[in-house]
Amino acid sequence: MELKLYFRMLQRGWWLIVLVALVALMASLIVSYVSVPQYKATSRLILTPGSLLTSEGNPEVLIAGLETLDLRSVVATYTEIMSSKKILNESLTYLGVEGFPEKEYIILAVALPESSVLELSVTGPDPRLAADLANALGYQTILFTRSLNRVYELNFLDQAIVPSDPISPKPIQDAALSLVLGLAVGAALAILSEQIRIPLETYQRRLQLDSDTGVYNNRFFSRLLEDQISNNPSGVMSIGIIELSGVDDYFETLPSVGVQRLLGNVTDILRRELRGNDNIGRWQKNSFIVMLPMTTGEAASRIFKRICQALQTPIDLYQYDLTVNLDPHVGGGEYSNGISANELLNKTTEALDQSKRDPSNPVYVWELRNPFWVQKDGES
Repeated sequence: MELKLYFRMLQRGWWLIVLVALVALMASLIVSYVSVPQYKATSRLILTPGSLLTSEGNPEVLIAGLETLDLRSVVATYTEIMSSKKILNESLTYLGVEGFPEKEYIILAVALPESSVLELSVTGPDPRLAADLANALGYQTILFTRSLNRVYELNFLDQAIVPSDPISPKPIQDAALSLVLGLAVGAALAILSEQIRIPLETYQRRLQLDSDTGVYNNRFFSRLLEDQISNNPSGVMSIGIIELSGVDDYFETLPSVGVQRLLGNVTDILRRELRGNDNIGRWQKNSFIVMLPMTTGEAASRIFKRICQALQTPIDLYQYDLTVNLDPHVGGGEYSNGISANELLNKTTEALDQSKRDPSNPVYVWELRNPFWVQKDGES
């Protein structure tokens, strides 16, 4: 189920995934186009026992020298010498290079693990200069260390050659990598945006709903009615307020769970009797309101009659050993062009008051075209 959920998130956010991937691809191509190609030349040198150790002499001296050679500090010292400013300046003088753009070149000397081999790499925009400098640095390091002592000798293992291909940029490789990363980032953003959006939608939904019944609350239903009239001022519509006089006492005596179950049963009845495009709201503590789009007052009167008959059946709360008579009354109002939402609500409230004054006729509907109270059986 969780995989299916993530899959649906990716489906809804496909446009974001594609957008991020295309942006990453375009950025990679632009960077590859404007970047200066960089070339890397590498030389290797090896540190060996010097002539002083290999000449005829005391074998113990030779063994001690070889053991000393294995110390990391010896190799590290030669690495530092190779990358020093002194060796760089002497190498540039040896090559006859003036005005060397040091910021454009990267010089790196490292000791290979578990060996006496030193690796020197020079990276920069000029492949010829990179190779010449790598070899010159090695050569000047060899000269400098030989002048210090004859215990160790540093010699070339591999000299640098002029590189033919740049190490960066590599447009095809970089574009493919950027595309993959863009897809991954886009997928992550799509999932994140869905996870952010869903809680926000849930929160907004909760602000619209009544906590006890799950239908629209008074505030949101009022705005919904105003929007309906504003968007379709010449349309046909009816509303109705359904008051349940028989439940008033139970709000104080029943626990909140019991009240929710009672109101939940009422909500189920309303949903069962209404159509799919009709709207239900909690109007007051003991009343509901419904909106019937594309419904005349005459048709609404029949629907309200059916609702009232359904609500006249007592509701059993077995958990509390109670049978609740809802005592429903319905007041309806038909909308016609020229009246506001407040006027329609006022007329509907007046119809509800009329229904409560006449116990024999608990359903009354007000119609603008026929401004008389229309009873549930059609008599006026």
